[in-house]
Amino acid sequence: MKTQVALGAVVAALAVFSQTAFAQSTEPVSREQRKAETAELNKAGKLAPAGQGPIGSAPSTSSDKTRMERKDTAKADIKAGATKPAGDAAEMKTDKMEKAATVGSDKTRAERKAQTQADIKAGTTQPAGEAANPVSLPPKK
Repeated sequence: MKTQVALGAVVAALAVFSQTAFAQSTEPVSREQRKAETAELNKAGKLAPAGQGPIGSAPSTSSDKTRMERKDTAKADIKAGATKPAGDAAEMKTDKMEKAATVGSDKTRAERKAQTQADIKAGTTQPAGEAANPVSLPPKK
């Protein structure tokens, strides 16, 4: 325990004394010196424009094609059917269409309506708002 305290005191003393070795000179820089230093950096092109980050850090956003070339390419892609519809709704629409195509029905709408009316007359349908009953039990009234 005593050795840990002594070791801690030695480390603290080293930290206090080593700060002065790493500290920068406290000598103030004159305004003329600062201006000359800035002018040199500006001539060398090492200063970033005001309000922007470092020079050369952002990738180029310019295109190698002209606007007309991009428009022509887009028109050709649309004509060839190589583009996807815009937005999430288009994906949902195609998903529903695929499901409807795979499920299918062997009856027409009129046949389904006739079957439903027959089930209602026979009393085998579940009343609205009721919990589901097994088919073997009659619906609650």
